[in-house]
Amino acid sequence: MRYLVKLSYNGSDFCGWQIQPDAPSVQQALESTLSTLLHAPVAVTGAGRTDTGVNAIGYVAHFDAAGELDTHQLCYKLNAMLPRSIVIHEVAAAAPDFHARFDATRREYTYFLHRVKDPFADAFSYLYTFPEVNFDAMNEAAAALPGQHDFRCFEKTGADSKTSICTVTEAAWHRYTPTHLQLTGRDGGDDYWYFRIAADRFLRNMVRAVVGTLLEVGRGKRSVADFQSLILPLDSHSGLDPESPDAGSQSGMTMRSLAGESAPGNALFLSEVDY
Repeated sequence: MRYLVKLSYNGSDFCGWQIQPDAPSVQQALESTLSTLLHAPVAVTGAGRTDTGVNAIGYVAHFDAAGELDTHQLCYKLNAMLPRSIVIHEVAAAAPDFHARFDATRREYTYFLHRVKDPFADAFSYLYTFPEVNFDAMNEAAAALPGQHDFRCFEKTGADSKTSICTVTEAAWHRYTPTHLQLTGRDGGDDYWYFRIAADRFLRNMVRAVVGTLLEVGRGKRSVADFQSLILPLDSHSGLDPESPDAGSQSGMTMRSLAGESAPGNALFLSEVDY
């Protein structure tokens, strides 16, 4: 039978979701624990990769097991045995053909940023203290992201994706007030922001590269038009090798090097997966 697992994890202890040689991963921890509890090797398939240090809320995975399981008891035992950085919300029977990765229709990421020193935000938010950051310009640039485009400029060099085309449905920066400020009746004002982006799929390192490049727009280091030029039309996808020396505007430049540096992973959350 096939089973669905809903979980959340703090990515600081892991090299990401996917199993890596000689490095801890969420997938490895879950497979190992399930195999121990079910007394048989268990392979777990997740909704997608997350980078080293990246967090997830409501992540979805599936696995197969012989016979009918007591899912409530299994959920309890998993939480008892897994590290504190992983929590299992639900284990449930799924349709035999359900696939956590290929059946997903929408994935959403949220990136948190704070502009003032805050010991209660640092673990899961990026302290960005440049004196002037233009969030209006960043949102003007981000408005170019929705739609079906070629995002290879934001893909990690050497990634093995078959295509760099994604369909983005949402991308914008928003102010928010963190919980610890709400407790004191304070407002986050212009000091606390999050960037939310949703798409049918994402490339490796794509969201962190987008955020880092948008921050360059906010600092005035890069224009809105320059950011927009990194979002390639679909007809550019064929006949151009992103690793070729001629792919960039300068000799020897790869497509990824045209965009900005990736923002730190600790502030990024895979915040929703829809089916």
